Amino acid sequence: MASASSSSDEVAKAQEAAKDNNNNEQQQQQQPTVFDKILSGEWSSDKVYEDDQVLAFKDISPQAPFHAVLIPKEQNGLTQLCNAREDQKAILGHLMFVAAQIGQKECPNGYRVVVNDGKDGAQSVYHLHLHILGGRQLTWPP
Repeated sequence: MASASSSSDEVAKAQEAAKDNNNNEQQQQQQPTVFDKILSGEWSSDKVYEDDQVLAFKDISPQAPFHAVLIPKEQNGLTQLCNAREDQKAILGHLMFVAAQIGQKECPNGYRVVVNDGKDGAQSVYHLHLHILGGRQLTWPP
């Protein structure tokens, strides 16, 4: 189970990332994210799933026995869920479908799918991503 300090660390990372994202938007440029670097092969990852549209890999700071991150391969302006456009409904549906497949395979007794959106949602990487967590009894609130 995540400690209070690791939770506050994530919030601090998210607040800093939100500042960076706002600065990048104001300058009309998007800096490569850690996920862009994974997709390009510049950084390695422990791959869980891949198809032509999405990639899933194990989180480097797991919050549960199983914790994977699922991302669309093409960001196409999809930095946050709140930025989703009508023409992106298919990839959003595909992300949820694949998250269910991964969750059922890796966590047959149940799992959680999480999307952090924006500063108050503790989003730390501005490339839409889903967290798939399981492998233990999860609590609420998270």
